[in-house]
Amino acid sequence: MRYIEQQTVVKRMNGRLIANAIFKYIFLAATLLALLALVILLYRIVTQGAGYLSIDFLTNFASRFPDQAGIKAALVGSLWLMTVVAPTSIILGVGSAIYLEEYAKQNHITSFIRMNISNLAGVPSVVFGLLGLTIFVRAMALGNSILAAGFTMSLLILPVIIVASQEAIRAVPGELRDASYGMGATKWQTILKIILPAAIPGILTGSILALSRAIGETAPLIVIGVPVIIQFLPEGVLDTFTALPMQIYDWSSRPQHEFQAVAAAGIIVLMAVLLFMNSIAVIIRNKFDKRY
Repeated sequence: MRYIEQQTVVKRMNGRLIANAIFKYIFLAATLLALLALVILLYRIVTQGAGYLSIDFLTNFASRFPDQAGIKAALVGSLWLMTVVAPTSIILGVGSAIYLEEYAKQNHITSFIRMNISNLAGVPSVVFGLLGLTIFVRAMALGNSILAAGFTMSLLILPVIIVASQEAIRAVPGELRDASYGMGATKWQTILKIILPAAIPGILTGSILALSRAIGETAPLIVIGVPVIIQFLPEGVLDTFTALPMQIYDWSSRPQHEFQAVAAAGIIVLMAVLLFMNSIAVIIRNKFDKRY
């Protein structure tokens, strides 16, 4: 009887080892497939658009001639857009997360609010574009300005930042809070000096992903009426502008093959801006990772 039981245990262990090996190679194949798709995409973009990258491409305005087309207005417009989106979304998102986690009573109402915030993170971006068109463009009469587009994009990424910030705040050990209260600190002092510094790596991770989505979205900008081509630079947040996704969308939709290559060059510039933004956030995150 004991021998039969030992054989049964051995068979179960062998089955688990085989299943483990199978799943290991399945996950490895999925990872390699994703990397292959990424490499092919990057290779296609770089080989197609590298020939159009130049100083003139960065300093020229858009043109109906591919060899004279530039991305100056779109690049500056995207940077202006981020100066509105980043502070608005991060301040509102982190503030909402702090209230829900540290001040709000844990009851059915707050649970309902959290559930709806999580659901909003999956709403299509065009819906937020319609909301921005109704509230900011028409009701507040901001038109297709940088401010209207920035507020619309902030609404789009706000749920992502709130959820990420909640998880980061929730992950702070309770012992840190108790030690702060034991030293006589108030709740706000504990949040400002203990909880937020410890939660910054997680908050920045969510903010990086959210801002990366915002700078690459096109649908909300189309809905609120952001123009594709302009021949001037905005001087304030109430000015009309265009953005990198809009310019790339216009070039890629044209039938001429040369404009497809110009669009690829624009994608390279957009990725460079994303990498620059992400690098700054990663440096800040790593700095606080060493402290906590």
